[in-house]
Amino acid sequence: MMRKFCFAAFALAVVLPAAAQDTYESARLLGSDLNGTARYVGMGGAMDALGADLSTISTNPAGIGLFRHSHASISFGFVSQQDAEKFDGKSKTSMSFDQAGFVYSSRISRTSFINFSFNYHKSKNFNQILNAANSLKGCSQNGLTYSKADDGIYYFDLNRQGENIGYFSPDNRSLAYSESDYLNANALMSDFKTHAADPKADWIFYNEANAYTFDRAHRGWISNFDFNVSGNSNDRFYWGITVGVKSVNYRGYSEYGEALINKDNDPIGSVAVSDERRIKGTGVDVTAGVIFRPSAESPFRIGLTVSTPTWYDLSTSNDTYILNNTSNPYGYDQGKSNQNYDFKFYTPWKFGLSLGHTIGTQVALGFGYEFSDYTSSTNRVNKGDTYWYDNYGYSPSYTDEVMKRNTDQSLKGVHTIRVGAEFKPVTEFAIRLGYNYVSSPYEENGVRDAKLESPGVSYSSTTDYVNWKDTHRITCGVGYKVGGMNIDLAYQYNMTKGDFHPFQPYAGNTGVKDVKFNRHQLLLTLGYTF
Repeated sequence: MMRKFCFAAFALAVVLPAAAQDTYESARLLGSDLNGTARYVGMGGAMDALGADLSTISTNPAGIGLFRHSHASISFGFVSQQDAEKFDGKSKTSMSFDQAGFVYSSRISRTSFINFSFNYHKSKNFNQILNAANSLKGCSQNGLTYSKADDGIYYFDLNRQGENIGYFSPDNRSLAYSESDYLNANALMSDFKTHAADPKADWIFYNEANAYTFDRAHRGWISNFDFNVSGNSNDRFYWGITVGVKSVNYRGYSEYGEALINKDNDPIGSVAVSDERRIKGTGVDVTAGVIFRPSAESPFRIGLTVSTPTWYDLSTSNDTYILNNTSNPYGYDQGKSNQNYDFKFYTPWKFGLSLGHTIGTQVALGFGYEFSDYTSSTNRVNKGDTYWYDNYGYSPSYTDEVMKRNTDQSLKGVHTIRVGAEFKPVTEFAIRLGYNYVSSPYEENGVRDAKLESPGVSYSSTTDYVNWKDTHRITCGVGYKVGGMNIDLAYQYNMTKGDFHPFQPYAGNTGVKDVKFNRHQLLLTLGYTF
């Protein structure tokens, strides 16, 4: 007889350290979109050595030093995803406010300036719909939960509230026992009646699945607020430094379903899991850059940049529900899990080299290269005890070393290449083309490892992950200038492929599915020079 009961939010059986994220959850904060002014986007972002554009404030701050007059601009447009089915009421097309800023230019000699600038831009637009479906054989999500016990990572027992928990020892809940495991174990896998009669009897079981479906709607953004001081020395050497403040606002809602079968391969119903994950917080970083002309007779320029990690202080929460639609007479029909916690995440250093050249007043050519070693990003655990909080309310933290090893194995160094050109057939009108390439941040066999003894696993409420491959961006644009006013328009086509995994491989065919993330962007910038 089925029991209608929605059991309590995930209650930790023992005292745990404050949580950290896992590698794949945190990786969504790494990198940035190609976004900013329409001129910058239209040239594929290849303006770090050419400068005199507000979007270089965060990629090469010395580019702001090339302004000889004060300037202000604002950018907005539309973003539209291709190859996706509408989900959770989310449209594939949305409007986006992308950039607003100004630079105040102050002449200190005939050929030298000191400039002060502020710029806002949306460095990452999370809006994305992800759909995947495939067959499964010899495995399931609840089978992964069972396999972890079978591998001796934890053993099952009931806590004082009568909930099935994965224990590392009689007094310690295993950090490899996730919220996802908790829901599976209590709603699908436990025969509580048998356990009550004989605790030593076989009261835990699992079912395989022959198919799954998955949908997720990502929403939100990372906003950059950049403050810059820069200079120009005799039109030969340009320098700049930018302090960046980032604001993270992310929400993702997903629904995952499996068609379950018994040991005779007969259908026994389905299980559905819904999950809503929110991440909010702030980060700070510093970027320094220089641009110089090796020869006074040539406009050819070389740019160099270095960026510190972004030191994020974040909070996250989840609301996760499971619905048991099987003929299993045990366990519960439904369950829920809710968590919220604070954590820290530090991104890698970034290093850049750029080249720029102009031919008269008609042609501008740009090239940029950037490298960032994603394996050096770190998920950090807050100490959590109020004793450790300082007078400003910040908690010291330490690296989640177990998760760090997973980061080393699943992520890799990322190379970004930017190429762009601008042609002015007449002084007032410009045509732009660009190409932007970002190498894959994931190892081909990278895994969101749910078998690690880590707080990042303990608090994870989903098992899916995507190993995204290289990103290709093709851009073009036009610009028109009349007096001090400029109007620029850009188009960008973003293409990325990836391998979707409903859960990590542990047996059989885990249903890896090819997915795409192709997106169109139309961007308009209005600017004024004074």
